[in-house]
Amino acid sequence: MIKAIAIDDEPVALDIIRNHAEKIPSVNLCATFLSASEAFNYIKSNHVDVVFADISMPGLSGLEFAEMVKHRVQVVFTTAYPEHALKGFELAATDYLLKPINFSRFLQATQLAESRMQPPAAPENLFVKDGHSWLALPLADLLYARGEDNYVSLYINDKRILTRTTLTVLQSKLPVRQFVRVHKSYIIALAKIEKIEKHQVSISDAKIPLSMLSAEELLQLLGTTGYNVHI
Repeated sequence: MIKAIAIDDEPVALDIIRNHAEKIPSVNLCATFLSASEAFNYIKSNHVDVVFADISMPGLSGLEFAEMVKHRVQVVFTTAYPEHALKGFELAATDYLLKPINFSRFLQATQLAESRMQPPAAPENLFVKDGHSWLALPLADLLYARGEDNYVSLYINDKRILTRTTLTVLQSKLPVRQFVRVHKSYIIALAKIEKIEKHQVSISDAKIPLSMLSAEELLQLLGTTGYNVHI
């Protein structure tokens, strides 16, 4: 569900957006505003995904408003002036709708906004350097990784693969909901944990120390990332 608001100094324009939004089940138009400053105050205390904002308004303009909320919400500009389009996209606007806004174009903008709300798909393979070649290692088979200086040992089922990298670089390439660093030298696959003790976890035949996380923190993390854990 997209939580949206709309800003326009013309009530008729807001009525059009409201009517369009009511036809789309995935859009909840939570509020409308006649000024950008009122909308900005609303965003400070309410969650909003998308703002439909007119560009030319008295006081705080739509462009100024977009600059203020950049990286916090998606902005879809609505305006009767196509010459503002370039500036709008410089501000990383999700879309740019020309008035009068027809329903099909409004629907397209909401679908684009919704697609940007979806988290990127987790990679299925990890590519690591092996001598002069690159290997594609299935992430589903990775048990844990152990780092030592500028090398990392990857434990894939019954195999050990040594690659030249650091544990920090490796961590940046792994899905955060599937792998966690539990020690300065270890990253583990959450789904491969067999046993959790006070100061260590068991994965296959390995006993991996816990120093960055306590057993309680690890159990809590498993619960919040969707694993079936009974604490």
